[in-house]
Amino acid sequence: MSRADRKNRDRGTVTRAHERPDYAKNVHHGGGPGGGRVQEKAVNFGPSLRRLVGELAPHRWAILFVIVMGSAGVAFNVYSPRLLGRATNVVYEGFIGRMLPAGLTKEQAIAALEAAGKSDQAQMISALDVVPGQGIDFTRLAHILLACLTLYVLASVLQFLQGYILNRVVQHSVYSMRDQVSSKLDRLPLSYFDAQPRGELLSRITNDIDNIQQTLQQTLTQMLNAVLQLAGVLIMMLTVSPRLTIIALCAIPVSFVVSVSIGRVAQKRFVGMWTATGVLNGQVEEAFTGHSLVKVFGRRREVEAEFATTNGELYKQSFGAQAVSALLMPINFFVGNLTYVAVAVVGGLRVASGQMLLGDVTSFIQYSRMFTQPITQVASMANLLQSGVASAERVFEVLDAAEQTPDREGSLELPVKGHVEFDHVEFSYRPDQPLIKDLSLDVRPGQQIAIVGPTGAGKTTMVNLLERFYDVDGGAIRIDGVDINDVPRAQLRDQLGMVLQDTWLFGGSVRDNIAYGKPGATDEEIAEAAKQAYVDRFVQTLPAGYDTVINDEGTNISAGEKQLLTIARAFISDPSILILDEATSSVDTRTEALIQKAMARLRVGRTSFVIAHRLSTIRDADTILVMEHGDIVEQGNHDELIAAEGAYWRLYQAQFAGGQEAA
Repeated sequence: MSRADRKNRDRGTVTRAHERPDYAKNVHHGGGPGGGRVQEKAVNFGPSLRRLVGELAPHRWAILFVIVMGSAGVAFNVYSPRLLGRATNVVYEGFIGRMLPAGLTKEQAIAALEAAGKSDQAQMISALDVVPGQGIDFTRLAHILLACLTLYVLASVLQFLQGYILNRVVQHSVYSMRDQVSSKLDRLPLSYFDAQPRGELLSRITNDIDNIQQTLQQTLTQMLNAVLQLAGVLIMMLTVSPRLTIIALCAIPVSFVVSVSIGRVAQKRFVGMWTATGVLNGQVEEAFTGHSLVKVFGRRREVEAEFATTNGELYKQSFGAQAVSALLMPINFFVGNLTYVAVAVVGGLRVASGQMLLGDVTSFIQYSRMFTQPITQVASMANLLQSGVASAERVFEVLDAAEQTPDREGSLELPVKGHVEFDHVEFSYRPDQPLIKDLSLDVRPGQQIAIVGPTGAGKTTMVNLLERFYDVDGGAIRIDGVDINDVPRAQLRDQLGMVLQDTWLFGGSVRDNIAYGKPGATDEEIAEAAKQAYVDRFVQTLPAGYDTVINDEGTNISAGEKQLLTIARAFISDPSILILDEATSSVDTRTEALIQKAMARLRVGRTSFVIAHRLSTIRDADTILVMEHGDIVEQGNHDELIAAEGAYWRLYQAQFAGGQEAA
C-alpha cells in the first residue's frame, strides 16, 4: 500500500487502486513513488481564452472605465506625433524662410525659383507656410511643444490609473477563481481525489493559478493598449497619407501568419510544460514525505532516476516552448523594419516632389513605428498568453469535474439512538467489477459489530458507505429508520466518529489536535478526553505539555502516541456511532490493553463498528461479520463462529495456530 493510498484511507477514502473509478484511464503506473502520471490533453485555446476573460465579467464596469481611460490616453499619445510633425514643419519653414531673400512675398519667391529653372524647389516651397527672410517662429513652436508635453503628461496619468484599476480587477478575479476552486474541492467526491495524484492537483491549485494571475496582470493592460493604439494610429496614418498607410498595412498579414504558425507549435509545448510540472510536483511530494520508506528499501537511485527523467521532460518542454515562442519578436521586428524602410523611401520621394511636408513624413514614420510596436508586443506576449491559457484549462478541468450528489433537506432525529440498517446494499467502484452485492445487516443500538476478512474483502468500503464517502448503487443504509442519502453529509458525519489505522495530525499543538474533534472545546474537556485515551500520561513528559507543537508529519512524537491522540479526538467528539479501523494497530501491547479498556467505556450506549485483523481484540464483540469479496459469509459471536469451523475459524487458526507452530 503506497503512502498516498494510506493517507487517503486515513481521510476515509478507499485504498485499493484497482477499485478506484477511472483509475486505469486516468493514470498509468510507473516505478517508485509518484508513478502515476496524468495523460496530456490538447488545449482548446479559443474557448479556454474566452472563458478566462469571462472570469472578469463581474468587473465589467471597472473594465469599461479602464477602456475609456485607455482610449483617452492612447488618443493623447497618438495625436502627439502629429503635433511634433507640426513643430518640425515650423523649424523647417523657418530654415527655408531665412534662405529666401527678404522683402519678397511667398509668391514672388516661387516665381523667381521657377524663372531660375528650380521648379522642384518652387513646388516644395509652395506647400510650406514660409515668409521670405523670416526665421523660426519660436512662439508658435513653444505653443506646439507645450501642447505636446501636456498630452504626454495626461496620457501618463491616465495609463497609471488604467494600470492601477486593472490590477485590482485582476487580483479580485484571481481571488474569486481561488475561492471557486476551494469551494469546488469541498463538493467533489472522494473518488475524484483517489484518481488524482496529489502533487498534480496541488500544482493546478497553486502553480497554475499563479501563472494565470501573472498572465492576466502582464497581458491585459498591454493587450488593451495595443488594440486601442492600433485603431488610433491607423486613423491618424490615413489622415496623413493613405498611400503610405497601405505600405504599412502590408506588415499585418505577414505578422499574423507568423504569429499563428509559431503560436500553434508553442501551445503544445506549454501544455506539456505544465503537465510535466504537475507530475514533477507529485513525485517530489511523495518522495520527500515518504523519504524514510525510500531509504529503508534502498530506492533512492530509482527515485532519483525517475525525478531526473521527469525533470528532463520538463526541461525539454520548457525549453521548446520558450525557444519557439521567442522567434515571434525578432521575426516581427524584421517585418517592422522592412516596413520602416519602405515608408522612409517613399515618404522621402514625396517630400522631394513637394507632395508631402517633411513634418508629415516624420510623423508618419513615428506612426509606422507605433503601428508595428503593438503587433510586436502582442507577438512577444504570445508565449505568456499561451502558457496562461494552458494553465487556465487545467484549472477549468477541476472546476468542471463531476460533483457529488447534492445534499437533501432531511435530518436525523436527535439524539441519535444508533440503529443501523444495511438493506440489500449494492456497490462497486467500477461498473464492470461488482464489489458489494445484496448486503443486508441490522445493527441494534449499542451493539458492537466487528468486521473481519482478507484484504480487499470490502471491510473499509462498508464503513465508507456508512460515512457517505461514497453513495450506494442500490438498496439503502438507514440510521434510526432514516435513509442516510436523505441526510446532509455534515449532519450525518457529526454523529459518526472514526479512528483509523493510519493517523492524521496537522501542524499545531497537542491541544489543537485533540480539540479538532470538537470546535470550541474547553481546556477541561480536552484534559478529560486526554485522560480517557491515556494521552495525558505522555503529554506531561513533553517540553510544553499540551502546548507542544506537532510538526506537519508528526515526526516529533511516536506512532503509538499519534494513535492515542486520534483516539482522544474521538473521545472529545462524543459520537453516537463509532467506527474503529484497526485503531490499536500502532500501539504496544500494554498501551493496547489500556486502549481496549478505554474503548469499552467509550462504546457504552453507542453503536460501534470495529474493523480488525487481530482477532484477539474482538472476542467480546456482540456480532462478528466475516466478509469475502464484498459479501458477509458468516456472522455470529466468537464462540459460535469457532464452533462452526468456517471462514472465521480458518482465520483464527491462521493467526494463532500458525503462530504457535512457528514458535
